[in-house]
Amino acid sequence: MSESKKFRLAVIPGDGIGKEVVREGLRVLDFFEQNSGGKYSFESDFFPWGCEYYLEHGKMMDEDGVDKLRDYDAIYFGAVGFPGVPDHVSLWGLRIAICQGLDQWANIRPVEFLPGVPRRLNHPEADKLNWVLIRENSEGEYSGVGGRNFTGRGPGKEVAVQSSLFTEHGCERIIRYAFDLARTRKRKKVTSVTKSNAQQFGMVLWDEVFEHVSKEYPDVETDQWLVDAMAAQFVLRPEELEVVVASNLFADILSDLGSALSGSLGIAASANLNPERRTPSMFESVHGSAPDIAGKGIANPIGTIGSAALMLDHLGLQEEAEQLNQAIRETTRQGYLTRDLGGTHNTEEITDAIIDNLGKIQANQDTKEKSTSH
Repeated sequence: MSESKKFRLAVIPGDGIGKEVVREGLRVLDFFEQNSGGKYSFESDFFPWGCEYYLEHGKMMDEDGVDKLRDYDAIYFGAVGFPGVPDHVSLWGLRIAICQGLDQWANIRPVEFLPGVPRRLNHPEADKLNWVLIRENSEGEYSGVGGRNFTGRGPGKEVAVQSSLFTEHGCERIIRYAFDLARTRKRKKVTSVTKSNAQQFGMVLWDEVFEHVSKEYPDVETDQWLVDAMAAQFVLRPEELEVVVASNLFADILSDLGSALSGSLGIAASANLNPERRTPSMFESVHGSAPDIAGKGIANPIGTIGSAALMLDHLGLQEEAEQLNQAIRETTRQGYLTRDLGGTHNTEEITDAIIDNLGKIQANQDTKEKSTSH
């Protein structure tokens, strides 16, 4: 028997419902470990960083927090933000600090229309829609370049400058990543989204890099849209979407639109990747900390559990990742839905159903393997 593989996870539940949904995701990982036949295990170290930590220590995470995360195989993240701490403080102090500090430059946000989920989009083949947003995750509009000044001039005189930063290197690596991903999908297509008619420097550079890179992928279909027209395309012609690549801000907004169209932000998973694997990648749901429902046990865990599937795939457990995605689809098909999807089931009940379906999927697979071996 080969030696068991131990995956070291840094778990940051964060704020609000982040703590609740991360707990459910870890229950799923525990199921996989217990049924792996000793092939692998997960060792989780918890970090209490977030808004409560900020109110006590004046910072969102330890000063050397990023360095503490470097030796882990992956980071499992809940959500950030809570009343009493300004959103820009909580976001920049934790999530963005980790993404930039570990150069997690590719943010992957799949959009899938799960069976049984009430449709928010009037489309004749909504169940077949499936695309993925590739978000540049290290620079662009979230580069943090800028400042505020002239407060000494008196009330109403202050000036704020927020600059977007686009580098040829940053544009090329995310665009190339999108093309490489497109080659793995049934339809090989990449759609680039900018606003280069109005933003004549950074986004024209993006367009030029896209044109340059596309010539190296003659087998991949391409098109280019301005972001406002792309938002309309999400609603009017979503069947034309496959791999969509965009800047930090635009992909952030469009992914929320895609998640809303597919049912709820509560079902949207994401991965913050360092594709070179020089540093650990971070996996989190798209939704926020939802302070209004925190502690009520009604949060939708599917986005965070789906993010665990992305994490399993990243760790080389592709079969387990596919099993988990299949279990999620079967759970929603059976009508297990939380309140954000018009259902009545609570957080734990959804996870229980997913784990139950996982057990059945694995049992069926074992039966098929035994029958073929004879």
